Amino acid sequence: MRFLGLIRLALAIILAACSGGSEHGTPPPAPAFAANIMRTSHGVVHVRAEDFRGIGYGLAYAYAQDNVCMFADTLLTVRGERSRYFGADAHATRSVNGEYGAASDFVDMRNDESDFFFRGYLDLDELRAGYAVASQETRDLLAGYVAGYNRYLRERAAQLPAACANAAWVKPITVDDMYLVLAEKALHASGEVFAREFVAAGRGATPVSISARRVPERLAALQARLGSNALALGRALTADGRGLLLGNPHYPWTSTDRFYQAHLTVPGKYDAMGVILGGIPIVVIGFNQDLAWTHTVTTALHFTTFKLQLDQADPSGTSYLVDGVVYKMRPRTVSIEVRQPDGSLAARSRTFYFSKFGPVLLNPAAGMEWTTTSAFVLADPNRANTRMLDQWLAIGRSHSVDELKGALDSVVGLPWINTVAADRHGQTLFADASVVPHVTAAQFGGPCLAVPDLLALDGARSSCAWGADPDAPAGIFSPKNAPFLQRSDYVANSNDSYWLTNANQLLTGYSPMYGRTQVEQKLRTRIGFKLLQQRVAQGRPLTAGDVEQLAFANRIYAAELVLPQVLAACGGAAEPLLADACDALARWDRHADLDSKGALLFREFWNAAAQLPDKWTVALDPADPVNTPHTLRAAALPAVLDALRLAAARLRALKLPLDARLGQYQTDVRNGVAVPIHGAIGDIDGSYNSVHMGSGPDASGYHQVIWGTSYVQVVGFDAQGPVARGLLVYGQSVDPSSPWYCDQLPLYSRKEWSALPFHERDVRADPGYVAQKISE
Repeated sequence: MRFLGLIRLALAIILAACSGGSEHGTPPPAPAFAANIMRTSHGVVHVRAEDFRGIGYGLAYAYAQDNVCMFADTLLTVRGERSRYFGADAHATRSVNGEYGAASDFVDMRNDESDFFFRGYLDLDELRAGYAVASQETRDLLAGYVAGYNRYLRERAAQLPAACANAAWVKPITVDDMYLVLAEKALHASGEVFAREFVAAGRGATPVSISARRVPERLAALQARLGSNALALGRALTADGRGLLLGNPHYPWTSTDRFYQAHLTVPGKYDAMGVILGGIPIVVIGFNQDLAWTHTVTTALHFTTFKLQLDQADPSGTSYLVDGVVYKMRPRTVSIEVRQPDGSLAARSRTFYFSKFGPVLLNPAAGMEWTTTSAFVLADPNRANTRMLDQWLAIGRSHSVDELKGALDSVVGLPWINTVAADRHGQTLFADASVVPHVTAAQFGGPCLAVPDLLALDGARSSCAWGADPDAPAGIFSPKNAPFLQRSDYVANSNDSYWLTNANQLLTGYSPMYGRTQVEQKLRTRIGFKLLQQRVAQGRPLTAGDVEQLAFANRIYAAELVLPQVLAACGGAAEPLLADACDALARWDRHADLDSKGALLFREFWNAAAQLPDKWTVALDPADPVNTPHTLRAAALPAVLDALRLAAARLRALKLPLDARLGQYQTDVRNGVAVPIHGAIGDIDGSYNSVHMGSGPDASGYHQVIWGTSYVQVVGFDAQGPVARGLLVYGQSVDPSSPWYCDQLPLYSRKEWSALPFHERDVRADPGYVAQKISE
């Protein structure tokens, strides 16, 4: 028996030595990537890891669980591979009833044009060089994100959602792909504005149909569809003396421009909660222990063009002069693969030309010609902006508005957005620290502006080139020399210029590149300030509940401005249609709530009437931009009533009641259920809560939100840290089979807010808490 015992002991020693897991042997190697993924109510993701590789890894895995088809399809866009899988003539996949879509209104082009744009405009070598000098945390985040997404594909390749099941285009990703994903986000207000002009200038290109609208008109149209509200209250106004923030971006409901709720924690190094934007692997709007922040799209310009003087000695038209010195353009030839009707692939190539300012553009209808004497090029400081992740990392690590301002000043990585923030100490901040070309007022208004309608500077003179600040990347303004304001009462922005950030301290004195001052503000901006002023005038300190009510107040400021005169003018009208319309508007509550009856009629009426010129009696008073202009001119009333007649006739033709209840006729359909949607357009009609519907009206009203209130957060602070409530209106997932596909939309419909658990004890106590550990 003793002999058998010795044998057993020997075997145990041998097995222990071979296992590598013995406490006396060599420990197993640490995993390269590891994360704890937790979810709380509504699928909100909390990723905790020991390093940044881990939070990238866990975040990508969770994001793929909810949105793999959308992300995979969008990757085809930035890789320039849409034509390879879907053919040249199709456009990017459109969302249907809230399911995934890769289509973006920033770049709505045929697949072949889109492929040539992304392959030609973006330069992977430049992006690689930029990320090579980024922080180690940024590089680790991206490496982890790639590993997490690819792990999900390995595990679920045979069980993908119906929208992309067995699709050859769902493929593993690389870090290069992530560089392209990030680069695309940076181009929304610059390169993508000129995508068609860039493609048209490619040698070997077929003619491209391009809008002849002037550049300022194009930007105005883009900004009209990109909206956000931001309000930060400081200790002078809040009940507890701490800061209070409303973040309310109005952003696309489809494509990877959708937000995604996430809480990312590396103990002792980073702990922030809020939302990421598509595949960007960091919190972009959110809060941490001591600070809450949000962003709005700025009115600043993030590009210029240059008019080049071409060298007559070069018949190719690819040499140009600066101060009489000849420079040769750099050609860049790219190829794409195009799927043919029989399934085979055919190659197409184009050559694009780059000056030292940027690439050549072509749009003869808009005045951008490439002749033997001149050419126009695009100068875009966001084309190789590889500082975004470092910027949001620095924001998320800031613990006061002073630290945040320092982070914005030092990194200078935000592409096209303002920042509004409040901290636990009761301070607030507004800053336009976005990437803005260094063009002075003298350059902008003098002879250097060669073609104002094209924002074209004279490229033949070096004195007209972008300037430089010593503490900013070459060619752009330092945020130290950009608009900002710190106050203890409030700062706010709703996509108008920096000028009206606080009604008691109007800002001026910055480059015209940051937007116009002393101009009429949009009605959405004005109602936001009026709502705040009226609350303050009540004489009691403000609470988070007050801010939540303000966010979804749904007052229609245009109605408050014009209906008293309109109703007086049409009182006793003998015309039955006009009398019925006036009666409906007289009984309407002048809101865009679900029970508001008459909101549809007013929308159709005011969409037309708002375009009437010279309609106000009291003009803009630059000292009072919140309350002016106002009062309709008597001479404008006949045209205003004509607009009301036409709107009423249109609704009658559709058999829509003039006093239609908004919630019955403004809906978003999910899994066959029509969810009532409150809110109105915003800038035109003065609704603070903005939604842009994708259709309508038809016989059943307006359907499917395409832009608008998306993520909304109200964040305050107590002695332990942040106290936050919010919603991701459209939900975490685009997969109709997911429980997170439409679970938050009914909450929005009912104006119900959800607690956002930040502290670990609250995360674990959440009724929806589940956890999963992954590693490799």
